Amino acid sequence: MAAPDASALLDLVMAGQSATDTVAETILDAALDEFLAYGLRRTNVDAVAKRAGVSRATLYRRFDGKDALVQAVLVRECHRFFTSIVAAIGHLPTMEERLVEGFVIGVRHARTHPLMNRLMASDSEALLPYLTVNGALVVAVARDFLVQQGESVDGPLPSIAGRTPAGVAELFVRLAISFTLTPHSAIPLDTDTAVRAFARNYLAPLMRP
Repeated sequence: MAAPDASALLDLVMAGQSATDTVAETILDAALDEFLAYGLRRTNVDAVAKRAGVSRATLYRRFDGKDALVQAVLVRECHRFFTSIVAAIGHLPTMEERLVEGFVIGVRHARTHPLMNRLMASDSEALLPYLTVNGALVVAVARDFLVQQGESVDGPLPSIAGRTPAGVAELFVRLAISFTLTPHSAIPLDTDTAVRAFARNYLAPLMRP
């Protein structure tokens, strides 16, 4: 099966999971609990089914193995992440403000998210490729989301001094990932206020002539 492109995956993430399949939601809740307790490598399908109170066959009717289950949990967490960003920046009147505040929320969320922290602590070698050498799709989805948010305010966005909206948004995303993976820096980023100041002083000028 071909890997989804960024646009298709963004549509999937923003659509979220169906709330009508309560059994699937129960399985995903159980899988998330298992990942938090034991990490990705030590979690198995039987343990998830037992925690969810369903049979192995019931789980497999909805998720075709562990990889599909992991993907479904991650997609649901991404949906929650993007929903929180939309709720926080949707009222802001300009693309610059939305990108700055989106950067702040993204850094905060990545640093405090329980699953991210658990996987960084116990399964970093499994997680890191999805954010680095194999992270092109993650970067593309987040980049396209930021551009989509800007265009929802101003319509189609022009390039500025040779800098494309997608290029600027991707720089925001890559920096957010870098600061999350390597938090110690000469730049003070310990608080939302400090991250916001960094975004305004270093990143926002990229969106100006």
